Amino acid sequence: MSDKLGGARLAQVALVVRDIEEASRRWAALLGVPVPNVITTAPGLEVAQTYKGKPSDARAKLAFFQLGPVQLELIEPLGGDSTWQEALDRKGEGFHHIAFWVEGMQQSVDYLREHGIPMAQRGDMGEGQYAYFDAEERLGVTLELLERKREARAEP
Repeated sequence: MSDKLGGARLAQVALVVRDIEEASRRWAALLGVPVPNVITTAPGLEVAQTYKGKPSDARAKLAFFQLGPVQLELIEPLGGDSTWQEALDRKGEGFHHIAFWVEGMQQSVDYLREHGIPMAQRGDMGEGQYAYFDAEERLGVTLELLERKREARAEP
């Protein structure tokens, strides 16, 4: 990918599901791998999460299948305003986003905004951060950028 997105590297493909335990079992059986652990995100307000520019306390259950250098992520929304719940309500179970690791998150946020792709949600994750971008009109997908070490919280 272009260095306009901070040297982006493909990280994951994600699906929203209604029942993560059941979906994890089905995917594990299909892939011939163990069922992954399911984690629950911290409350959104504890990780400076925003959705459409406003604080969001939404949470989700997550499960990750490491498939070579790319993860398959399963997401079960647990209520509250989020891109996860919006996608599940609007389209049902299925594709949610494609994610890229980046360095210099704000540069990538600015680049996407300049190209008409606004930030929809962001939050801290440990020392790093994530941000979702509404690229459905332009690219037909939601994009996620992941940054391992947060220099500063990304601003829309």
